[in-house]
Amino acid sequence: MKYLIVGLGNIGREYENTRHNIGFLVADSLIYQLKGQTEIEKLSLVSRVKYRGRTLVIIKPTTFMNLSGKAVKYWLEKEKIPVERLLVILDDIALPTGTLRMKAKGGDAGHNGLTDIIYKLGTNVFSRLRIGIGSDFPRGRQADYVLGQWTRSEEKLMVPRIDIATDMVLSFVSVGVNLTMTAFNNK
Repeated sequence: MKYLIVGLGNIGREYENTRHNIGFLVADSLIYQLKGQTEIEKLSLVSRVKYRGRTLVIIKPTTFMNLSGKAVKYWLEKEKIPVERLLVILDDIALPTGTLRMKAKGGDAGHNGLTDIIYKLGTNVFSRLRIGIGSDFPRGRQADYVLGQWTRSEEKLMVPRIDIATDMVLSFVSVGVNLTMTAFNNK
């Protein structure tokens, strides 16, 4: 059985360690934990790893956040993975920093990467792991905030949360979205 795990973020040194790239950080943690190798392939950085008899195709789109749907659609089709086995990992300003919430479906909540994925797939029924980055920014400064570097106190909070998010991804591929939500949401 194959799964497509998508960490959302932006490629480039200037975006490393920014709040908007938390999806990339979780994908990297997963690849590291499962001893994967990353290759540059069409539209993405790609790692194929095994976990409990399953194949995980982990991608970090190179299309930039707002065009992530193109990469997601391509890899679902190329790897012949049904949308039920797709998990998108993304930042969410509507959740307090460090909050982890998995959902089986939903809207885009104003997240441009998610908007593009929903548009390109023609459905909003796919699993996503939303990671709270908070909303401590002045009105009109959202872009600066999400593209800003983590503060030291945020980093201290987020490092263990990345490990838990990685566990949530492994739970998703092992027992599915519903049991993972029950086990991890609001913890």
